[in-house]
Amino acid sequence: MFTKRSRKMQTVVRHARIRRNLAGTTERPRLAVYRSGRHTYAQVIDDVTRKTLVSASSLELKLGNGANIEAARTVGKTIAERAKEKGIEDVVYDRGGNLYHGRIAALAEAAREAGLNF
Repeated sequence: MFTKRSRKMQTVVRHARIRRNLAGTTERPRLAVYRSGRHTYAQVIDDVTRKTLVSASSLELKLGNGANIEAARTVGKTIAERAKEKGIEDVVYDRGGNLYHGRIAALAEAAREAGLNF
């Protein structure tokens, strides 16, 4: 009767459920995080104009292992610094359907420490 969903599909369903109630505005854009098997990516997105304002990733920063907590902290710090350069202080955090744990939490904490408010 019920089919078993893959881990990736469960993440996609969770993300869709989160995105129903969460949107970035021009005043308070969305900080979207994606976690792959090898890297961590973050973007600050204005959903009204559908533009990516700032982005950072462990791939772009040339971190050796981009799939660990230390890389996520570096990405969080970098995205916060770039956002502040563009005059963005307040964001809405979109964890991308992932649990707030590990790399996702480390990126958020580093961004907060670097000056982003969410």
